[in-house]
Amino acid sequence: MSEFIQLHMLVSYPPSNLNRDDLGRPKTAMMGGAQRLRVSSQSLKRAWRTSDIFAGALAGHLGIRTKEMGTLVYRSLASGVSLLEIVQGTRDAPATFKPVPEEKARKWASGIAGIFGKLKAGDDALEIEQLAHFSPEEIAAIDALVAKLAATGKDPGEDDKKLLMERHTAADIAMFGRMLAASPIYNTEAAVQVSHAVTVHTVAVEDDYFTAVDDLNRGEEDLGAGHLGETEFASGLFYLYICVNRDLLRDNLGGDEALTAASLRALVEAATKVAPTGKQNSFASRAYASYLLAERGCQQPRSLSVAYLKPLQDADLLGSAIRVLKETRDKMDAVYGKCSDTCCDMNAHAGEGTLQGVLDFVADHHA
Repeated sequence: MSEFIQLHMLVSYPPSNLNRDDLGRPKTAMMGGAQRLRVSSQSLKRAWRTSDIFAGALAGHLGIRTKEMGTLVYRSLASGVSLLEIVQGTRDAPATFKPVPEEKARKWASGIAGIFGKLKAGDDALEIEQLAHFSPEEIAAIDALVAKLAATGKDPGEDDKKLLMERHTAADIAMFGRMLAASPIYNTEAAVQVSHAVTVHTVAVEDDYFTAVDDLNRGEEDLGAGHLGETEFASGLFYLYICVNRDLLRDNLGGDEALTAASLRALVEAATKVAPTGKQNSFASRAYASYLLAERGCQQPRSLSVAYLKPLQDADLLGSAIRVLKETRDKMDAVYGKCSDTCCDMNAHAGEGTLQGVLDFVADHHA
């Protein structure tokens, strides 16, 4: 059976609007008959995947998710600038090959983009209908094809169009998966499952009525505000559960154990330190995890969210949340038998354990 790494995290956010619904209000969920604040797994994964932590720890092993690859390829062909330079946003990059005439550039770019997904309607359309996730190896292959097409001036052959790759080193794709409906053989099953984070207590969303003053209004004619607005916010202590199939992650990365360990370290560090970006300029609601429990074993995974089915109301909310989490884990072990082989925790509330210790624990192949 596969080895699983399970992470149980508690993090407290002050007043914020990190993840909004279609009306601009903080997302919520009913749990245990009470309204809780919620941050979606999609919002969390996006924040982690695009964080400086991922960029630094997994440099050269991150993919790009975009609809615009066709447009980027067209720009490369039409300008003579390497696709890699355009993707990286390099300013004033020099041309490395002779630019291709516009008609050919658009035709070839459309054909290349269409390999990765259905294009929007229109002749020689460049935009893919749905987001496609490109691995570094696939981007490099497209870049090489662009240079070849520019050099030969000939349409790409069938072998040239084999740009999709089953094997790659994109750690973010290996962790969070990829689906290509038109080419399912190139799908990647996600090795990391992330729950929606929910508060361990009842939450009421509040309204902030605010004004902005016109700096040049001296009150000679109008003493009113230059702008009136309203925004919703809430605060809470969140429980988050992450389940990693370590064996699948290693398989997705072609058996590269060093890259697997680096990916796990980056994931855990980002999850404990990086907050979603919603309304951060207005609220500066940045927080580190206050408690983290990491478990390893081949047992069937389980969340410990049931610990908070009854909303907590204690004055020492964080202390109670940690205690209830540990008690629930012990009770499940007593009923089902050991639900993990080994564990490691970090408790910032009590000043016990270290993040480095947890990172070493999850990354060690023989833990």
